Amino acid sequence: MMTKLEHCLQRWVCLSRKAEEGITTERFDIDHLRNIAVVGHSGCGKTTLVEALLYSFGMVDRLGKVDEGSTASDYDPEEVKRRISINTTIEPVIWNGRKANILDTPGYADFIGEVKSALRVVEGALVTVCAVSGVEVGTENVWSLSADRGMARAFFVNKMDRENANFTETLSQLKDGFGNNVVPLQLPIGSEQDFKGIVDLLQMKAILYTDEKNYTITDIPSELMEEATANREKVIELATEGDDDLLMKYLEGEALTADEVIYGMKRAISAGNVFPVFCGSAATGVGIRSLMEALIEWMPAPLAAVTGADPKTGDAVEMNADKLAALVYKTMADPYVGKLTYFRVFTGILKSDSHVYNPLHEHADERVGQVFYTIGKKQEATDGVGAGDFGAVAKLQVTATGNTLCDKDKQIVIPGISFPSPIMSAAVYPKTKGDEDKLGAALQRMVDEDPTLHVRRDTETGETLLSGMGETHIDIAVDRLKRKFGVDVAVAVPKIPYRETVTAQAKSEYKHKKQSGGRGQYGHCVIEIEPLPRGEGFEFVDKIFGGAVPRQYIPAVEKGVREAMQEGILAGYNVVDVRVTLVDGSFHPVDSSEMAFKIAGSMAFKKGFADAGPVLLEPVMSVEVNVPDANTGDTISDLNTKRGRILGMEPQGSGRTVVKAIVPLAEMQRYGIDLTSITQGRGAFTMKESHFEEVPAHTAERIIAEAAKEKKE
Repeated sequence: MMTKLEHCLQRWVCLSRKAEEGITTERFDIDHLRNIAVVGHSGCGKTTLVEALLYSFGMVDRLGKVDEGSTASDYDPEEVKRRISINTTIEPVIWNGRKANILDTPGYADFIGEVKSALRVVEGALVTVCAVSGVEVGTENVWSLSADRGMARAFFVNKMDRENANFTETLSQLKDGFGNNVVPLQLPIGSEQDFKGIVDLLQMKAILYTDEKNYTITDIPSELMEEATANREKVIELATEGDDDLLMKYLEGEALTADEVIYGMKRAISAGNVFPVFCGSAATGVGIRSLMEALIEWMPAPLAAVTGADPKTGDAVEMNADKLAALVYKTMADPYVGKLTYFRVFTGILKSDSHVYNPLHEHADERVGQVFYTIGKKQEATDGVGAGDFGAVAKLQVTATGNTLCDKDKQIVIPGISFPSPIMSAAVYPKTKGDEDKLGAALQRMVDEDPTLHVRRDTETGETLLSGMGETHIDIAVDRLKRKFGVDVAVAVPKIPYRETVTAQAKSEYKHKKQSGGRGQYGHCVIEIEPLPRGEGFEFVDKIFGGAVPRQYIPAVEKGVREAMQEGILAGYNVVDVRVTLVDGSFHPVDSSEMAFKIAGSMAFKKGFADAGPVLLEPVMSVEVNVPDANTGDTISDLNTKRGRILGMEPQGSGRTVVKAIVPLAEMQRYGIDLTSITQGRGAFTMKESHFEEVPAHTAERIIAEAAKEKKE
């Protein structure tokens, strides 16, 4: 029999070996788990930070570099090629009997959907800020997203070793932007090339680093003592935010003990009331180990219950630890195992070789095969993933991102993930017949992977439109189509679905008469064309009296008119908002036929359309642009140059304004890029189709000329 001590030693050795290899299949109790998303502006060093954390705690045996494409997090070929994070990646860190799931998220704005899904399944966010650049637009965006969830948040001021690094200025920006409850728990010792350690304001000790994994604890340098003491007072003050008894003691003038300060600060951070600031350098490893130890100690553990809705009644349901409740936060197509479904377990255990239920799909009893822990690009088999942890499973049939997995006898729908709507579209054309056959299925798999991508077929222009969060987003999607699904496509700016109509009344006559030996063709009709109000479509009126056109041929006249309308007259676009009245005609008892009258109707319409004041119509969008107050004037000026009409402005508080306008779709094709330039990425917009308006004459002439040239070619 193995003694208890021997068992503990064996388990410790096993965990240590797994930590060194960067893998773990150990199931941790929920109290020993921490789930933290690393978020921030693009280029602030998030991936380098995660790599440094993994190396410092022995999860990887070599320190990867973003520039070399060798990091554990950025393993996708597009990430390696472009040197940016595109996907959210989970990297576990094990320390002191606890496991922290670190989610490395993209910083580029085009992949904000990945950030939103990551923040939905964690309890804490580490907002990474560059000590040189300070607070940037990406910092503000991720702060807003995490604040909406009310989660615990901390700041890490990175790149303290860089030239022009300024912790004091960055801290001031953090306080100005995010409130007085931002408080430093660390101060840097030195900066730029002299950055060598940190001051711990809770322990009031200096921590000097000798390398990425090792440090020594010593007294605070005398030149930093005054600054440390002043900041320590702020720490003590905010520690009382976490406990009413501590607050009363503080207000009564009593000194708090070191343990009381730590206790109060931990509660305040976990509740999302106080936001600590740490500092260091991911590139040199200084401060990294101290950061991770602090996050594991201070960030909240997952809750042992989750609240959702009954799928049948909509009533609130709370699931306890005994029953399964898991949320799918990501789906990916793996070239080897098919569709991979990534999930976070909130309660219960999602076991291998079991059955789970998807309450959002009727009769969706999903067969679960082997369940995996995911560690970067690795997948490690396990018998089950417990509450608070993350895992993946292959080949679920109907489950998609945002769905809940639960037990059939105890159903719940966990609130899903709200993804932003796409802001930019591109038309995609298959390059070969083989690509055309595979395009539809490949695009659907792409959309399953990335809910911020949308695909639709524009019936008016005949184009397949791929919509995303920006130019880079669409470019990467196109590259993935070729690399993962073997579909090569060309990309173009989408055609505008213009329409044609008339502005005046006209009368037209056409006689289709053809004789070539044998039975001839004869169809004769007289029609009147007049405009209808916008949005009324098409109306055909029969005013034939006395049998001038036999009843059986009248539908053929209407069919001919409709076909001519679909082909367009001016530039090949659909004709709308027209009334056509059949007023007269003639027939031949032998040579008349439905085909002859269809041709007569079509030609009469084309002839009359040219005399009825034909014009082009363009789609006009209802646009709402949310921008900082400082950018309101520039935004309005830019919309005016796009033939927009400003309808009004609404203050939103917090220094922002919503500008409402109607703007032609032709001017909004690349508006996301323009708005980013105007607001440095701080603006956002939504638009939806409003109505159609007449195209200005000079613009219409250009469109008609281009259509004629294209038809000729």
